[in-house]
Amino acid sequence: MLTRRHIRVKVMQSLYAYSQSENDNLKSEEKFLLKSMDEMYDLYLLMLNLFVEIKDYAEDYLEKSQQKHLPSEEDVDPNRKFVNNELIAQLEKNKALNLALETRKLNNWKNDDEYVEILWSEIRKSELFQEYMSTRTSSFKEDKEFVITIFKEIIAPNEKLYDYLEDKKITWIDDLPLVNTAIVKMLQKASAGKEQGLTRLFKSTEDKDYAVELFRKTLLNDQSLANEMEGKTPNWDKERIADIDTILIKMAICEFLKFPSIPVKVTINEYLEIAKEYSTPKSSIFINGILDKLSKEYRENGKLNKIGRGLM
Repeated sequence: MLTRRHIRVKVMQSLYAYSQSENDNLKSEEKFLLKSMDEMYDLYLLMLNLFVEIKDYAEDYLEKSQQKHLPSEEDVDPNRKFVNNELIAQLEKNKALNLALETRKLNNWKNDDEYVEILWSEIRKSELFQEYMSTRTSSFKEDKEFVITIFKEIIAPNEKLYDYLEDKKITWIDDLPLVNTAIVKMLQKASAGKEQGLTRLFKSTEDKDYAVELFRKTLLNDQSLANEMEGKTPNWDKERIADIDTILIKMAICEFLKFPSIPVKVTINEYLEIAKEYSTPKSSIFINGILDKLSKEYRENGKLNKIGRGLM
């Protein structure tokens, strides 16, 4: 689930937090980085669990309707197509998901059930729901398509849910697009009668090691990386360079010199894209000029010891 770009963003955020704090404990800051990445998985689990909580709320809604003093014909014999949705039933019975929620003590939707109610209300009022509920029977294919569509069009874009997640953990807003993509991919792979495996946080242990190494090597070599920048920004005073830009340049130089398997072009492209999203409007142009100049110098003097994939 975590891409290399998102790992770089997490490292950037941790390095920025370190630079702004008075804490000089490398281990504690490293724990902050790992915790930030692990909390992204909490978000993934909560967003998956949201389907089950909405279904439970809908079922409770039907039961209360049946208990009205003067129930209508629909109240007495309700259409249970949504609460019997096969894909949601799969998620509800998913052993790995239930174990992860229990182990991590993730009960947000029990404590903050008003957001479940908000989403159920939006779904119930939608044309998508009315069309889906126009019949009382369905196939797994129809159930699956409906769940994916309401996630894309109603749940994921909901502003109140967005605000709630931002209030809970500010880093979740950066994580949300990646988490939502992972959820859609997982749902698309679902098939009838087969429990779907959960997406892993890291594609491999290599990616987790890369995150820790990039953080450590950038932080421990801070002064030497700063020296590499000397003279490369003649028209910029140090005070004029955004803190994030400085961190991104140091991270990129660190990859140039200390990560032999990462191609120079990949490093430059990745940090330019991150700068466009997280720094000033002119940052990507500024950073590109420095990294391009440095990479050419390193090639000329043999400092780029790239191997394998790094030679691409």
